[in-house]
Order: sequence, then structure tokens, then C-alpha cells
Amino acid sequence: MHIRHVSFDHPDALKLSDQVQAEYGARYGDDGDATPLAPADFEPPNGLYLIAYDELGTPVASGGWRAQDENGEGNADGDAELKRMYVVERMRGRGLARRILAALEEDARAAGRTRMVLETGSKQPEAVALYTSSGYEPGGRACGRPHAHGAGDRLQAARGGGAVHVQRVRAVREVRLLPLP
Repeated sequence: MHIRHVSFDHPDALKLSDQVQAEYGARYGDDGDATPLAPADFEPPNGLYLIAYDELGTPVASGGWRAQDENGEGNADGDAELKRMYVVERMRGRGLARRILAALEEDARAAGRTRMVLETGSKQPEAVALYTSSGYEPGGRACGRPHAHGAGDRLQAARGGGAVHVQRVRAVREVRLLPLP
């Protein structure tokens, strides 16, 4: 398995993005995630987009982060927003999402981002399981989106001597990335 940085408008990124949008549509009965995203959002040092390729060079997983600062929608200066985390069905359960998540958190931390925000929903049990198995404990109040995990959640996990604090705001999960000692 090889994980590579690619542009968000790379043909493989577009292919996987179309697949995750179709999956969101099937799970939630809508058109998927309508968040406007631009390729420039994922260019270092203000973001990163990764794709995992199998041994035959087929794209099988993706994820990215983009810089977010205070914007009146619950973000704060120093945020990094996780987007388009996805693993094709035949490759699930092999730790690919966990590897991509770790790489994205590390890169966001190196870029000076202090908190990771993301949105997931109850109809994405794999995503909920990923964050829970990474040491996060979901809870809190609903936020108005029918299946999204709500605002006010607080989650914590220790990693390699540093702490990762997670709090959800406006249907996003916020992860405070503290520098490792």
C-alpha cells in the first residue's frame, strides 16, 4: 500500500470523491456533502489531500484536511477541517482510514494547526468506530442535522505522550492537536 499526496482535482481524487458522494447519497437519501471545496484548499501548507493506492496502483482510500480559521460557523483560528475520508468497500477493515487519519493529523500539526474539525453521522458507523477506536468517546446533544453527531461533545485520547482533545461544534467534531513532547 502506498499513500501519496495528490491534488484534490487529480483524476483519482475525483473518482474517489464521486464514490464517497454516491455512498453518502445512498446512506442519507440526499445529494451527499454539498460543502464547496476547491483544489487550492488542500495545497500545503494550508491543507493536504492523500490517496492510498493498492499494489496494482488502484486508488482505494482518500482523505484530506484544509485550513479553517474563525468564520462565524464554529471554526476558530488554527483549525484544520478533515474532508473526504473514504475507503472503497473491498478494502475496508484493513486500517487504511486509520493510517490516512494519522498522516493528516501529523501534517496538520506540522503546519501549525491546533485543532481538527470533522463531521460524521450515525449512518456512517465505520467512521464512528474509527474515531471511537482511536480513543474518542462520542456523546453530547443533537445539532439539527438528522443523522449528524451533535454539538457539545467532548472526547479525549492520549497519543504518544501528547493529548488529543475532541469537541464537537455545529455538527463537527473538533480535535485539538497538541504538540508531542
